[in-house]
Amino acid sequence: MHIGLQIPSFKYPGGTAVIRPKLKEIVTTAEEAGFYSLWVMDHYYQIKGLFGEAYTDPMMESYTTLGYFAGLTEKAYLGVLVTGVIYRHPSVLMKMVNTLDILSGGRAYLGIGAAWYEEEAIGFGIPYPSTSERFEQLEDNLQLAKALWAGDETSFTGKHFSAPAITNNPRPLSSPHPRIMIGGTGPNKTLRMVAQYADACNIGEWVGAANMQKALDTLKAHCDNMGRDYDTVEKTSLCTVNLSGDDTVDSTLKRLKELSEMGFTHAIFNMPDVYTIAPLETFAKEILPAVAGL
Repeated sequence: MHIGLQIPSFKYPGGTAVIRPKLKEIVTTAEEAGFYSLWVMDHYYQIKGLFGEAYTDPMMESYTTLGYFAGLTEKAYLGVLVTGVIYRHPSVLMKMVNTLDILSGGRAYLGIGAAWYEEEAIGFGIPYPSTSERFEQLEDNLQLAKALWAGDETSFTGKHFSAPAITNNPRPLSSPHPRIMIGGTGPNKTLRMVAQYADACNIGEWVGAANMQKALDTLKAHCDNMGRDYDTVEKTSLCTVNLSGDDTVDSTLKRLKELSEMGFTHAIFNMPDVYTIAPLETFAKEILPAVAGL
C-alpha cells in the first residue's frame, strides 16, 4: 500500500510569511518519512468548513506550489487532486504538466476532474458551464493528453477546444507519460472515462465504504466492457486522518487494511494538524512500516 499526503490548508500559525518555510518542512519531512506522493487541491477559494476554515482563508495556486515541491524533493510523486477543467486552457495545462514532470525528474501525475466549486468560479469571474458541458470539456482534455503524449506534435479538435499544431517539446520524462488520474465516482461518465483514458482513479472516503466498493465494481464493469484489464488501473483513495483528534494509529491501520481488501493500493491522507509535523513522524515510525506489505 502506497501512502500519499495531500496538503489542502495553508492557514498556519504565523501567517503568510510562514507558508513557504512551513511547506518546506512538511514536504521534506514527508519525503524522508517515506510518503509515496504529495498533492494539493486545485482551488482559489478555500473549501468552506474544511478543518473549520472560511472560504477567504489562505489558498495557493496548485501548479506553482507543486513546482516548489519539485525543487524540494527527489522521490515523491507530485499531483493536483484534482485539476478543474474550467480553470486553464487544455493546451496550457498540458504544457504545465509536462514542465512539472521534467523539472521533477518524471514524478508528475495529471490529476483531473470536471470541477464543482461554482461559488469559487463565479467569485473569480471564471465561466462555469453546465455539468454536461464540463464533462465534455473533461473528455476533450483527456483526448488531447492521449493524442499529444503519443508523439511530438498533434492537431486536435474536440467538442470545445482545438489545438491545430500543439507540440510536445520537451517531452515529459515519465514513461510512457505522466499518469492520468481522474477523481470522482460518477458511474456513467467519470468511471467510464477512467476505464477509457486513465491510469488511476481517485475515490473519496466520505462516500462511505459501501459506495467506494460500488464505484470499484462499476469501474470493473466498464473495464470489462472495453476489454481493459481492471488491474491496470491504480486505485487511489482520499481520506482524512487526525491523530491529534479522534484517530489513532490502530484505527488508521484498520482503515488502511479495509481499503486494501477493497482493492485500493494508494491511500492519500489529509491531516488537519500536519503543520505540527508530529503526525508525519507518527506515520514514519508506526504506520508506513506496518502497511508496506499490504
